[in-house]
Amino acid sequence: MHLENGRDSTSPIVQKLRTGERERLDFLADNPRYTKRFTYYVGRRCRQTTIKDVAEELNLHWETVKTLEMQYMRAQLARAGTPGPKVIGIDEISIHKGQTYRIVVSDLIRKRAIWFGGEDRKEASMLLFYDWLGEKKARAIRLAVMDMWKPFRTATEARAPQAAILFDKFHIMRHLGDALDQVRKAEYEAQGQDRSYIKGQKYTLLSRHKNLTLKGRRRSRKCWLRTSG
Repeated sequence: MHLENGRDSTSPIVQKLRTGERERLDFLADNPRYTKRFTYYVGRRCRQTTIKDVAEELNLHWETVKTLEMQYMRAQLARAGTPGPKVIGIDEISIHKGQTYRIVVSDLIRKRAIWFGGEDRKEASMLLFYDWLGEKKARAIRLAVMDMWKPFRTATEARAPQAAILFDKFHIMRHLGDALDQVRKAEYEAQGQDRSYIKGQKYTLLSRHKNLTLKGRRRSRKCWLRTSG
């Protein structure tokens, strides 16, 4: 046994100190500045409020909180094991400023995230989810809820062709609003001087008839009479 300053020079700890190698400690998170216990606390807080609020509460940078939250999510997914979802929700989140995305897939029946990954929101990244899930469980999916992003739809049709695809209401309403703006613009330019029936009536046209005031109903009727005539 060889001793240096009272320590065993053959000890693995001494050897690591000499080479500068870091020892992995079980109580540390992936980020060695924080313990697992603290990471779990941050993750649980992020389930209750926004990342920005947690960062201000704990006096941490937004990116640090986001990284710790991702570690927490990975730990929760590993603990749960590979699920067998029947109804999934597909969405993307931005992890940095700019166009840097990751895909999040949720089990909408159990109301929890089941997969977080990919390098972007392209089809290849979406296919990684189905590779992870496996062919048998992918074939058991009955419904996939998503926005109208084509790569999500294409990957789902390829790996889970039996699943019905449902576009979420928010994106459908956004496209409806864009189409309505185009029609209103065309009508506005075509009507010459009498534009009162179309000018400023976007939300009148989008509202349910029963929710309109008397004035709104009159404007709505005038609009439909002019455009249907």
